[in-house]
Order: sequence, then structure tokens, then C-alpha cells
Amino acid sequence: RDKARREAEDPFLAGMRDLARETGTWILVGSLVIDPAGEPGADPGEERLANRSFLIDAQGGIVARYDKIHMFDIDLPGGESYRESNAYRPGGGTVVAETPWGRLGMTVCYDVRFPHLYRALAQAGADFLAVPSVFTVPTGKAHWHVLLRARAIENGCFVFAPAQWGEHAGGRLSYGHSAIVDPWGEILADGGEEPGIITARIEPERIAKARRMVPSLQHDRPFTAPELVRLPLPRSSRSHRLDKDERY
Repeated sequence: RDKARREAEDPFLAGMRDLARETGTWILVGSLVIDPAGEPGADPGEERLANRSFLIDAQGGIVARYDKIHMFDIDLPGGESYRESNAYRPGGGTVVAETPWGRLGMTVCYDVRFPHLYRALAQAGADFLAVPSVFTVPTGKAHWHVLLRARAIENGCFVFAPAQWGEHAGGRLSYGHSAIVDPWGEILADGGEEPGIITARIEPERIAKARRMVPSLQHDRPFTAPELVRLPLPRSSRSHRLDKDERY
């Protein structure tokens, strides 16, 4: 927390705004640790920080900001635990930003595991979905590309997913594989496991084509939450005990 700055005082954010202005490019920054104290609507008693992504236009202006909604809290084997919510307060709202090329829905990292968030962004008009992330190597190998392709396919959107790669303090490794995915689920670019830059040609007409071929956004219907139905168990039923090699 000692290193966190308020938005107006963050030197990295200021540098990115200068870079956008100097190069005439739009930049997605995400995410940064921001101290939200004193911001409109901030809880005076809240000491936790914001995990915030920014969209900067070609004039260096902040077009949109998004605070990560879903916090990663987990207990691991061996007594180890991770509580993101101890340090960060969850965001409370979705963000879709206008750009010269279309509308961008903003998310961060663990959000990618919550498809209803991306559906809401697509239904609000998002053409592109941003997922700046840092996945561990095990979860990255197992889930990263699958999740990105799923979010692209089910919503008919391009997905832009910049991802950290390398070793962090304490020896934790990040998976990398920054990716750009088209609305049909094709991976247009993959950064692999090394520092670098990826590029891809973005053809907005692919969005309309994918949504014509699979018009699921038009077929969305409201529904009530299911009620739990308890069925009588046969006498032979017993709980399944996982063998050691089945646990993960």
C-alpha cells in the first residue's frame, strides 16, 4: 500500500498519457494499483486499493477507467492461502468505452472466468473485449487460451489480452502468451513466453459476420434461477473419495 498513488499522482500513468500524446495512439493501461481515497463516491472508511485499468486516447486523455470486479480468494493445499480482497476492493460497475474503431468492453484478469460479465458488455454494444492479465504457468497452460477463445466466440467480439510473462518476487512465474483473438475464436497473434510486441489486422466486419452466423446475442432470454431438486438416493449410493492422484 505504501507504493500506491492516487490517480493524479501516479508516475506510470502520467508517462503513458505522455506517450499516447507524443505518438498519437490509443493505449490500454492495465492494470495499476491505485489509491481511491478522496475520489467521488469513495467510502471514507475503506482502506483497500483499486485494481484499475485505463483507456487513454491519442491526445493523452483518460477516456475510461475500470476497477476489477472479481477478487481472487483461495485456500491452497498445504495451508497456503491468497486473499486479493484483503488488499483490493472490488469494482462495482461495468465499462464500455467508445473508440474510433468501435466499442471496447474493459475487464481485468480473473474477470475472464465470469462469462456473464462479458455477455453484459456485448449486450451493451461492445465490439472488442480487453483482458489485461497475469496468469500463473499451471492455470495459463490449462485455461488461458480456452477462456479467451470462449469469450470471443460466445459474444462475437475481438479479444485483446496483454499478459505478463516472467518471474516475480518470491519466484512465482507468469505464463505470458499475450493474445489477440477474433470473433470466430481464431488466435490471430500469440506473444509466447518472452517479452515482446504482438500485432494483428483487425477487420471489424468479422464481428458482424460471426454474429450473423451464430446470432446468440439476439437469442438471449431472461430466466429465473433454478430451484434445487433433491432426489432420493438409492441405498447403494455412497460418497466418492478422491484418490491422491485425482486431486488437483
